[in-house]
Amino acid sequence: MIKVLNDFSKYTREFKYNLKLAFPVMIGMLGHTFVQFIDNIMVGQLGTAELAAISLGNSFVFIAMSIGIGFSSAITPLVAEADGAKKEDDVSRIFEHSFLICLILGIVLFLSVFLNRNLLYSMNQPIEVVELASPYLFWVSMSLITIVTFQSFRQFADGLSFTRAAMYSTLVGNAINVILNFFLIFGFWIFPKLGVEGAAIGTLISRICMLTFIIFYLKLHKKLSKYIKKFFPSKVEIKRVKKILYLGLPSALHSLFEVAFFVSAVWMSGFIGKNSQAANQIALNLSSMTYMVALGVGVAAMIRVGNQRGMMNFKKLREVALSTLLLIIIIDIFFCFIFLTFNDSLPLLYLDSSDPSGFNDVSEVLKIASNLLIVAGVFQLFDGIQAVVLGSLRGMQDVIKPAIIIFFSYGILGFPISYTLGFYTSLGMVGIWIGLLSGLFFSSLFLFLRFNYLSKKIITLND
Repeated sequence: MIKVLNDFSKYTREFKYNLKLAFPVMIGMLGHTFVQFIDNIMVGQLGTAELAAISLGNSFVFIAMSIGIGFSSAITPLVAEADGAKKEDDVSRIFEHSFLICLILGIVLFLSVFLNRNLLYSMNQPIEVVELASPYLFWVSMSLITIVTFQSFRQFADGLSFTRAAMYSTLVGNAINVILNFFLIFGFWIFPKLGVEGAAIGTLISRICMLTFIIFYLKLHKKLSKYIKKFFPSKVEIKRVKKILYLGLPSALHSLFEVAFFVSAVWMSGFIGKNSQAANQIALNLSSMTYMVALGVGVAAMIRVGNQRGMMNFKKLREVALSTLLLIIIIDIFFCFIFLTFNDSLPLLYLDSSDPSGFNDVSEVLKIASNLLIVAGVFQLFDGIQAVVLGSLRGMQDVIKPAIIIFFSYGILGFPISYTLGFYTSLGMVGIWIGLLSGLFFSSLFLFLRFNYLSKKIITLND
C-alpha cells in the first residue's frame, strides 16, 4: 500500500506545474470554441434553422482549421526541445520558418474553402439551412488566414512554456466578438440586423484582433521579443523546412481525421433533418469546450515531454507524461458527472423555449440534445486520454504511427459503427454518437499502448 501511495504521489506532485502550463492553454483553446458558443447562443434565439446553418457552415471551416491548427502544433515540440537544450538561435530560426509556412498554409486553406463553398448546395442538406449557411461560410472562411497565422505565434510561445500569450489574445478576441455579435446579429444603433451573416462578420473581425494583439504582445515582451528578431527567414533553410513538414503534416492529419470524424456527424444529422442537426450542434459545442481542457493538458504534456527530450532525461519524460494522463482522467470524470447530471438543462442555454411559433421544433431539439449529452458524458474520459497521450507522443516527435492509429480508429472502426447505428437501427442520432464514442475508445486505447511501448523502449536504450 505504501509503495502504491508513493507511486501515486510521484505523479500528483507534478499536477501544480502541469496546471500552471495547461490553464492558460485551456483558456486560449476555449477562446476558439467560445467564439462559436456565443454565436450558437445568439443565433439560436433566431430559430433552429439558423442554428443548424452555423453547424453546417462551420463543418467546412473546422476541417480546414483542423489542418492549420494541427500542422502548427509541430512548432511547440521543436521549440520546447531547442529551449530544453539551450539553443536560442535555433528557437528564432524555428519561429521564422514556421511563420512563413503557416502564412502560406492559411492562404491555401482560405482559398480551398472560399472557392468551394457552393458545395453546400450539393450535399442533400435542408435547403433553408443551406441558404443561411452560404453567406456565413463566405465571411468565416476569410478568418482562416488569421487563425492559422495566429497559431504560429501561439505555438512558438507555448514551446517556451509561456502559455499566457494566447490566453490574453483570445480573451480580447472574445470580448470583441460578443460586442460585435450583439450589434450585427440583432441590429443595434447604426448597425443593421444581419442574423447569421452578422455572426460570421463578428468572428472574422475578432480573429483579426486576436492576431494583431499577440504580435504586439510578443514583440513587446522582455523575454520573448529577443527570439522574434524578424518574421521571415533571411535565407530559407531546406533542412529546417523538411523537419517542420515532417512533424507538421502528420500532426495536421491527426487533427483532420478527428475533426472529419465529428464533422461526419454534422452531415449525417443533416440527412435526418434540421432539428437533429441543431441538436447535434448543441451537443458538439458543449463537448468541444470540455475537449479544449483536455487539449490544454495535452499541450502541457507536449511542452514538458519536449523539454525532457531536449535534456535527454527519458525517465522523467515518462513520469511527467503519466502525470498529465492521471490529471486529465480526474478532470474528465468530473465533466462526465456534469454532462450526465445536467443533460436536460444544458441545451436550454441555446434555444428560446418561450417562443410559441417554434415550440414543436424547439421541444424536439431539446429532447434529442439531452440524449446526446448522455453519450457525450461517457466519452469525456476517452476523449481526454487520447488528447493527452497524443500530446506526449508529439513531444517525443512520434507523429507518423499515431496518424495511422487515429485514421484506423476513426475511419475504419468508428465511422462505420456511427453510420450503421444511425441509419440502420432505431437509435438515430444516439446511434451516430455511439459511433463517435467507439472511435474515441479505440483511439485512446491504441495511442496509450503506443506511448507505453515507446517510452519504455527509449528508457531501456538509454540506460
